[in-house]
Amino acid sequence: MAPTPREQPDGTARALLEGATTELAPKPHANPLVPLVADGRADRRALAALAQEQCRVIPADRRSFLHLAGRSGDAGLAACAAFFGTLAEGEGVALDRLGPLLTACEVSAERAAAYDPMAGCQAYPAYVAWLALNAEPADAVLALTANFAAWGGYCGTIAGALRTHYGFSEEACGFFDFFAEPAPDVDRAGLAALQEGIDRQCLTPPTALRQGRLLQDYEEMFWGTLAGLA
Repeated sequence: MAPTPREQPDGTARALLEGATTELAPKPHANPLVPLVADGRADRRALAALAQEQCRVIPADRRSFLHLAGRSGDAGLAACAAFFGTLAEGEGVALDRLGPLLTACEVSAERAAAYDPMAGCQAYPAYVAWLALNAEPADAVLALTANFAAWGGYCGTIAGALRTHYGFSEEACGFFDFFAEPAPDVDRAGLAALQEGIDRQCLTPPTALRQGRLLQDYEEMFWGTLAGLA
């Protein structure tokens, strides 16, 4: 039997997401670090800092997504809860892949534990935590999914460059490969969550876009801070 419109998101959610992704696309030259990595010109200390900052970002985002999943469930937003639960699972996978990256960057466990994170890099997860506490779950879905496209593209470029210019192994590139790979399950879950927000009238696109712009600004701050080490 064919799925009903509520079981399979219709074009409304897809059009909304595509429009938001276009509107929130990074400005040209917004990321000063990735082109340096792509050409093999970035200093390895910038790569080490990137890996160590992610050691703080990934666990923080995972906890934020779990909190959003819980809030969504409490509000009866099953699709939103499933989406954030899926994101939290992905962050767990990414965390497991950080070890080989740190090793390739010659960062020991002791050095990683003693690392002092930079405010410009931690502003993004701090704002994700703010969303977890304050945003309407459906708004947070749109703000986050519109931002993911740029992040995935950056990771794909970095993964290729680490192999080509820096001699990193397949395992060492696994962290970036994970985020660069297509994620159809996440895409479907995101569309279902957006459609749920539309149906339940708890999604406010202007608010979600405002939140998405802040996420994009904080991501630009992340890359700009690291570029200062390159």
